[in-house]
Formats: sequence, structure tokens, C-alpha cells
Amino acid sequence: MNDAPYDIALKSLDACPLTLGAFRGQVLLIVNVASQCGLTPQYAGLQTLFGQYRERGLQVLGFPCNDFAGQEPGAAEEIQNFCTKNYGVEFPLFEKVVINGQQRHPLYEHLISARPDAVFPAGSDFLEKLAGYGLSPKQPGDLLWNFEKFLLGRDGTVLQRFSPDTTPDDPTLIAAVEAALARTECLA
Repeated sequence: MNDAPYDIALKSLDACPLTLGAFRGQVLLIVNVASQCGLTPQYAGLQTLFGQYRERGLQVLGFPCNDFAGQEPGAAEEIQNFCTKNYGVEFPLFEKVVINGQQRHPLYEHLISARPDAVFPAGSDFLEKLAGYGLSPKQPGDLLWNFEKFLLGRDGTVLQRFSPDTTPDDPTLIAAVEAALARTECLA
């Protein structure tokens, strides 16, 4: 597919070059992560989700980001140690990326253009909380905060975008993951 993100250049957390092509044919949950955020405990849920569904073809991919209140200031080794020690993270982590603004990483350009708006859990007041702190998005499509999630199908299609306060065990997210995994045909 021409619009699939498989050729976008990335680097793993240990600076090895790769692309999402390494994950072709799998369902991907791409998450911008941070170590010093109120939502950081979602690492545990992401690891649980990865452990539960990886045999069926789910990959959780973590992209550290320091865009939101400087909540990911660490270097690669610090990030890896933090994630392993505190949350037993086994899913792939990538180099720190810029998500919002003019220096936005091409992967996030692709994800945002495919899904400019996030789905929120029932009863969410996340936007109101951000506004209360004066932290509303600056541009249409900008990510709101750390731990926003993009679900990609086996063919690289961006299926859904979930708000930061959508936890990894949220029934809507789980249903979307299961539906994506049920689509066994690989179009790529």
C-alpha cells in the first residue's frame, strides 16, 4: 500500500535503524510514552496487553516523547532501565521523537493525517482538565498528551486513535484490538 507507514525511517531505543516494515502483517498499537507523567502507570497495562495478545500478532510500540511538560527528559539507557525495572516492559521502544510542532516525526505526520481526532472513554473529562491547566492543543490534530494510542491493522491502515486517558484495559480499546487481530488476511 502506498499510504502504509512501513518505509518511514525509525531508530530503536538503542539507536539501531529500522522501519515499521519489521512489523508488517502484525497489528500495531503505537503509543507516545513518558516516564514522569501521571499516566506513566499505563506502561503496566501496555505490557499486559502485549503479553496477552502478542502470540496472535499484536505489537505494542513505545515512542518516548518529551513534548508534554518535559515528562521524558531521560536518555535512552535511562528510559530503558526505568521501563524494565518499574514495569517489566518487553515491547519495543524507540528513540525519543517529537510529536507536535514543525519538527514532528514523519511517523506521527502519517498517523495524525490518517486519524486527526482521538476517541475518548465514556465520561472522559480529559480535555477539560487540559484546558484548566492551559494546555489545549495548539494545532488541529496535535496529540493531546502522553500515552495517546494509534491502532494499525495488519495492512498498515490506521484504524483508530485513542485519547491519553483511554487505558490499555479499556473495553473499547480491547474490542478494537481483538477485531483487528481477527482480520487474518494480510493485504501488505
